[in-house]
Amino acid sequence: MPALKFCANISWLFTELPEFTLRLKAAASAGFQAVEAAWLYDSDIDELKKAKEQTGIEVVLLNTPPGDVKRGDLGLGAVPGREQEFRQGLDLAVRYAKALDCKRIHLMAGRVPVGVERSSVAMEMEATFIQNLKHAADVLSKEGILGLIEPINTRITDPQYFLDTPHQAADILQKVDCTNIKMQMDLFHWQIMDGNLTQNIRRYFPLIGHVQIAQVPDRHEPDSTGELNFSYLFKVLEELDYQGYIGCEYKPLGSTEAGLGWIRKYWDSHK
Repeated sequence: MPALKFCANISWLFTELPEFTLRLKAAASAGFQAVEAAWLYDSDIDELKKAKEQTGIEVVLLNTPPGDVKRGDLGLGAVPGREQEFRQGLDLAVRYAKALDCKRIHLMAGRVPVGVERSSVAMEMEATFIQNLKHAADVLSKEGILGLIEPINTRITDPQYFLDTPHQAADILQKVDCTNIKMQMDLFHWQIMDGNLTQNIRRYFPLIGHVQIAQVPDRHEPDSTGELNFSYLFKVLEELDYQGYIGCEYKPLGSTEAGLGWIRKYWDSHK
């Protein structure tokens, strides 16, 4: 079976280095052919482009801006009354994506307001999200970019995040009904919220546009102690002929380099 492709998430890996340009180069030196990142918007776009060209590394995923972090924002896609800010953030993400030839943008949903019952705002937030995703689909289709929505677990990582299960994401994607908006499957979040990974991966595979990994529950390297058997999960993805990248979005137990034994073992086994 063809080998899976992995990309380093340089918002989580190589953080020993202060600048994203340096992390990008470090990822290339470590053997990665691609990187992803959450937010690169504090970095100079021309310097990022220069580092990308020097290394020949691919940039495969960016997130839309979080919004006003001081206000507690983590994306604006499903936040009523912030539609104009979402569109401005999307435009910025597209500008960076085009400069870096990046073909995927994670359209962050955002949080349920603190102190507000989720059930009381769910319908309004979903309607806002669907409206914004349809707008994003139009914008991204002109640029040949795939939009992604990612369920983030509300049990450990972010209790207020609006989009928290693959089932909710699949329902929203059905209502959006745009072929260039898909689901970002982070196995860390999926395991925490629903488990049943084999069946969920197979069930939702046609909707999946990107994959991310980390061990559960501590979000370290895939071969660290935890709940998930990544050797098995990788075989499932191989059998399904997954062609995209798998983002390494985990917290290294020590240095990034010291924790890369798992991926070198995988690479060696697929030479």
